[in-house]
Amino acid sequence: MDGRRYSFLLVALALVFISMGASLAQGQGKAGNNKKAPYDAASTHYEVLKPSKKGQEKFLCLARGACNGKHLTCPSQCPERKPKKNKKNKGCFVDCSSKCEVTCKWRKPHCNGYGSLCYDPRFVGGDGVMFYFHGAKGGNFAIVSDDNLQINAHFIGTRPQGRTRDYTWVQALAVMFDRHTLVLAAKRVSQWDDSFEALIVRWDGVEVNVPTDGDAEWRATDSDEREVVIERTDETNGVKVTVAGLVELNVKVRAIGEEENKVHNYQLPANDAFAHLETQFKFTNLTDLVEGVLGKTYQPDYISPVKRGVPMPMMGGEDKYQTPSLYSPVCKACKFKGQVDFASI
Repeated sequence: MDGRRYSFLLVALALVFISMGASLAQGQGKAGNNKKAPYDAASTHYEVLKPSKKGQEKFLCLARGACNGKHLTCPSQCPERKPKKNKKNKGCFVDCSSKCEVTCKWRKPHCNGYGSLCYDPRFVGGDGVMFYFHGAKGGNFAIVSDDNLQINAHFIGTRPQGRTRDYTWVQALAVMFDRHTLVLAAKRVSQWDDSFEALIVRWDGVEVNVPTDGDAEWRATDSDEREVVIERTDETNGVKVTVAGLVELNVKVRAIGEEENKVHNYQLPANDAFAHLETQFKFTNLTDLVEGVLGKTYQPDYISPVKRGVPMPMMGGEDKYQTPSLYSPVCKACKFKGQVDFASI
């Protein structure tokens, strides 16, 4: 190869490398300019606009993807996200993900829906299979245990004379993530009254008051980059919790009524209405190896072992999922890798 051809080849190669470097830098620049907040859930990434003349709320979707820049308007059947009379009116749910839609839904747990935990405790798993997990009176169990999320439940219960096991209900939930712990619990009440606030909310060990006026919501101010919002879905005893990038919970406190007590022969004492939580979970970014009484039902290859076609299909696993306390992420099958600040609980 003569000198001229060799020089020409070197120049050509240099131009190729320069072009590749420019393209890479340009691509990095675009990524930097459009970088999305680490925990900004696409479904709720929107800007609230001025309502229509008929009072229907409007939104500008900011999430990346096909819905970016689209305007969505709540239907006339549910013009507001937070209707003032939650029991009588459905709320407008905005989804700026690939669905790009607004829908009308009741703002309360759906006890027959996926990810529900209600009654004495009855679950509907991520696979759609219903099962019961009784745990133990006074026990604490890992409902979900994943790399970045741990949800424990505290069980209350009673054992009438002649019974071989406890009747149990979930009285409290501890949601652990990053360095934080959010607790939702039902107060012990002797007689149930819908107007009485029986829901307790604690953020890192400090009880918080969720406002009843304005937006009727509480936001964590020390949750680093992750948005944490608790909003009322009823005047008392009902909230929706959003931990961005991890989980949403619809929670309601209810008690055992006299008729229910008689039908099931719970034989509850007269001075305890056994207030407990009804909850429905919606998870985001669970790993394929997620564990927990409910969490494992979200594994891609999970096959439920419960017996189908019986009135009360039972799920075992008390020994695998029992934790030393409501606030402990430790159990035989647990896999939480966060660093909860126990000193603040």
